[in-house]
Amino acid sequence: MTKRRDFLKKAGMGAAAAGLTGWNGVVHAVDKADKPVETTVETVDAVAAKQKAGQYLSDGWTFTFDEQDAQLSLKNGRTLLLGKLSFISGDKAWKIALSRDDIADRYALVDPQDNVQGYLVFVPDGHDGIQLLFFHRTQQYYSGRWSLEGEILFAADSFACRTRPGKGERVLHLRCGAADSLHNDSLFAPAADCVLYLGAAQLNIRTLSDGRYAFLASGTIEDATEAAFSIRLEPEYFKRRYAPYYRPIDRKRCPKAPTGWMSWNTYFDKATADDNLREARIGQKYLQPFGCEFWEIESWQGNSDQLPVRDFHNMNLEVNQKQFPKGMKKLADDIRKLGFRPGIWMVPFGTGNTAFYEVHKDWFLHDKTGKPIGSWSGHYTLDPTVPEAREHLKKIFRTASAEWGYEFFKIDGMAQRMHGYVAHLYERPEIKACFRYPNCRNPFGLCLQAFREGIGDDRIFLGSSHTSGPEAAYVDATRIGADIVHPNRPVEPSGFINQGRCFMNQAFTHNLILIADPDTLLVRDLSLEESRASATIVALPGQLTFFGDKLEGLPDDRMKILQQTLPVAEVYPESLYPYFTMLPVWNLRVRHTLLGDYNVVALFNWEEQPQTIRVTAAELGIDAQTARCGYEFWTERTVPFDGTLSMEVPVHGVRLIALHPLKHVPQWIGSDRHIAQHADELSEYGWDAETCSLKGMIRLVGGFPLTARFRVPNGHACKEVTCEGATHTSQQENDGILSVTFKSKQTAAVAFQIKFST
Repeated sequence: MTKRRDFLKKAGMGAAAAGLTGWNGVVHAVDKADKPVETTVETVDAVAAKQKAGQYLSDGWTFTFDEQDAQLSLKNGRTLLLGKLSFISGDKAWKIALSRDDIADRYALVDPQDNVQGYLVFVPDGHDGIQLLFFHRTQQYYSGRWSLEGEILFAADSFACRTRPGKGERVLHLRCGAADSLHNDSLFAPAADCVLYLGAAQLNIRTLSDGRYAFLASGTIEDATEAAFSIRLEPEYFKRRYAPYYRPIDRKRCPKAPTGWMSWNTYFDKATADDNLREARIGQKYLQPFGCEFWEIESWQGNSDQLPVRDFHNMNLEVNQKQFPKGMKKLADDIRKLGFRPGIWMVPFGTGNTAFYEVHKDWFLHDKTGKPIGSWSGHYTLDPTVPEAREHLKKIFRTASAEWGYEFFKIDGMAQRMHGYVAHLYERPEIKACFRYPNCRNPFGLCLQAFREGIGDDRIFLGSSHTSGPEAAYVDATRIGADIVHPNRPVEPSGFINQGRCFMNQAFTHNLILIADPDTLLVRDLSLEESRASATIVALPGQLTFFGDKLEGLPDDRMKILQQTLPVAEVYPESLYPYFTMLPVWNLRVRHTLLGDYNVVALFNWEEQPQTIRVTAAELGIDAQTARCGYEFWTERTVPFDGTLSMEVPVHGVRLIALHPLKHVPQWIGSDRHIAQHADELSEYGWDAETCSLKGMIRLVGGFPLTARFRVPNGHACKEVTCEGATHTSQQENDGILSVTFKSKQTAAVAFQIKFST
């Protein structure tokens, strides 16, 4: 290990320099400031050249093997793997040496009697890949296990993930922080859209720091499926597969998933300015302190007080005077005075305004007979190949953004599954023939470009869109499914179940390409179990979180569920591929700077009958031998874990269990603060062995209690709880659980100490 670290140090390959700017063997080093570091790769070459064995180039890879200490280095541009190769047969370690014949580019497996019994060769493994193959020299009369253990340096923004699906998967894997899983087989660098894939029968990748990983790969030589190790760079991972317009999310503009409230799913097309402001005042008291940020106005256009949307006056900023008599700028100003950022809903692809159409006929699509072409967005549908029409789009968005002051734009009618949405319409051959410029290959992209230019680079753009189209180049967040409820119909479980289905399919792009928007969270009219399941679908994976219930008169238990989704947890996918079935288990791997690694596991019952949902440690990607404490969030009780997690889940319900590795001293196991249980409220925490106490700092929202729970092992008992700047109560619960409820008049981080006797 020391020699490997010395090599890394000499090579200048510290984590601070582990950036990437290019691939396919033409790679330049960059530091965190994105400045070229031309000497780094040269230094790696110089150090590697001093090793005893020669270098061999294969599809951009250089490998070097030092026979004396079995150190292997594999390098491709800024990517470096350095590890120790070993082979053990029975209980004897064999030597790996240069071949003893005239074949210069292979290595020998040498037994304890100094006889060559097998070989190791390095061969190309497709484009940008290399493979290590182990095989017997003659008949298979011995068995053995090869292993390669070491470190990898990759891009500073990379994370460990899985890129190869397994058959019959039942678990959706997510991560919060640099958490690891035994399922991971790859590293992904979002800025470069590049994957480093590792292939081995047994593989464990562990994150050490930014861009630096420990790994252990192994397999048996007697099984051909295990007798190989492969490593491969896959540039343009998303762009080649799923998102041809791939671009990482602009974190300067959209550093986190947006949160807010919008009127549609309660008021539909009848909300007035007064309705919105009345709800905003309630939100200011109950939601804003927890992190609710935007207040979005829907159905404000001229003639927008009566569905369908295609009748609305969508393209000329005409305001419905009956519902918004003081105009949209005044409403935006009033929303901002309440501490929210104003948002607005727009449908700029068409209009139901005949007078506007008559003045601008040449801006719209017509069929061969001259009849206007309609869509979901209007009786008259925009022709985006007309330059004057695009300039008009820029103008109306510039007005809404710069003059009216709206900061969040939800644009409807784009590319969802609806037949009448324009992304589908513009692609149809019979419609393409109707464009002013029929040879335009991407008319939908022209719309998006105009929207972004009009909105500005500092505004949030939510689209009813897909990551597979040009939206990825312009949009920040995307609606991934249908409306959760429809006018004149009650809220039904099928709505939030569809939210779950759509997220499972698109989870692999969430927070990497676009932030997933599941539609609003509604809890008023669902049963308590269904409300909890709906909130878990939205909050556990950190989706865009907008509320749609009428807040006035909302019961306290339902308001608390909304509060428990805020602020949005920073969650990313761990499996970078889509799912097409309803997965009963969602597994959030958390790495907390103070608490370490643990899992938050959601067991969903999508069925019409109660179900017992089980999941094993292997399915969760964790070590089955590590003892863990399980605590269920919604029912507030302990859950046994013996390598298998099992609970009965009610119809359309969820059980949400935090699994923490057991410690021999009292430990934090969760709070009722947030569904994701990522302990964002803890800013300081630790065990003081000298005073036999837990000490920490916890962030409280003024006027609202927070209950934290601690596991107290046998041999310890709570002696005293103290808290500076807040009141507290404590209670000993079943199974060695201590609950402590904190409450502060002001929003603040307060210090607490829990002393124990032994």
